[in-house]
Amino acid sequence: MIPTPPDPQDWQWQWQLRHAARDLATLKQWFPTVDWPAGSTAAAGHFPLAVTPYYASLVGRPDFADPVFAQFVPRGDELHNPDWLNNDPLTEEQHMPVPGLIHRYPDRALVLASSACAVYCRHCMRKRVAGAGDSAARPLQHLPQWVAYLQKHPAVKDVLISGGDPLMLETNLLEKIIAPIRQVPSVEIIRIASRTPATLPMRIDKELVTMLRRYAPLFVSTHFNHPAELSPLANDALNALADGGIPVANQTVLLRGVNDSAEIIEALCRGLLRSRARPYYLFQCDLVEGTEHFRTPLSRGLEIMAALRGRLSGLGIPHFAVDTAEGGKIELLPESIVSRSHDHTILRSSTGQLVRYPEPQN
Repeated sequence: MIPTPPDPQDWQWQWQLRHAARDLATLKQWFPTVDWPAGSTAAAGHFPLAVTPYYASLVGRPDFADPVFAQFVPRGDELHNPDWLNNDPLTEEQHMPVPGLIHRYPDRALVLASSACAVYCRHCMRKRVAGAGDSAARPLQHLPQWVAYLQKHPAVKDVLISGGDPLMLETNLLEKIIAPIRQVPSVEIIRIASRTPATLPMRIDKELVTMLRRYAPLFVSTHFNHPAELSPLANDALNALADGGIPVANQTVLLRGVNDSAEIIEALCRGLLRSRARPYYLFQCDLVEGTEHFRTPLSRGLEIMAALRGRLSGLGIPHFAVDTAEGGKIELLPESIVSRSHDHTILRSSTGQLVRYPEPQN
């Protein structure tokens, strides 16, 4: 049985983390009716596992057809890794001039403030980092190097604080990271990338919102994949950020068997708008190890986008994009697709570069 706090009203985020499931044995206790496939044990040992009681409580039916269950429960399909999948699909390690800072685009940099997450999603593109373990001092060890690098590279106007999930840090520690970055004169925008509004919404408390507001212009980039994640608590979290003057943009990953239909994406986008979060990106699943069973053909995403137009306000229509090592983010429009075959698609990036993208083969 999934644990609940002694007081049903007491869903504090620290309680959630203390009682999270971190191994398959605990999941089997939480979901005793599941007929567990043999490959789940091997997958649980290969990629990190964690899920909060809150997020597990969103499961409607405990099997892999459930859109929440499928995102956090390990399965043997994760061990099928064709040659085109790897643990660093965006070559981030090659764009890391100082430890923990990724500089792939001229005007943007990303810092890895934490390797911890409330829930380890099975489709995570940064599995090489997520779950590696953090000490409270770790992010501060590299902070002087990050600030020095930003000061020497004034072309960087936008800094994304990511991980893992930076909101796994206590608020005072997170502020120690944000404050010196905000003091760099050339940094115009700070973004916080966090899935906690979906997986641990009680983390968005008054103390956090008050602190974040001090460093405006600051944005939160969050990650909802399915309308089932838009619970009343998630709605409260998103509205708390909006009430605090913090704009929220959502990034959804297109996942086979989870959200790969126009009806689901439309419902998600409408729900996000009601909670004052802008549907910003619909991403093709990255070419990361353990995700081949989640990947959809590029044509499926284009079909979904075509269906959304005319049925949904332009404010609620995300950009459909694929992130590539060679060409960066490529928005998928008819003119970005040069040619298709049964096993790959040729894409044209914003700079005109041709990129070969492998299609799923199962």
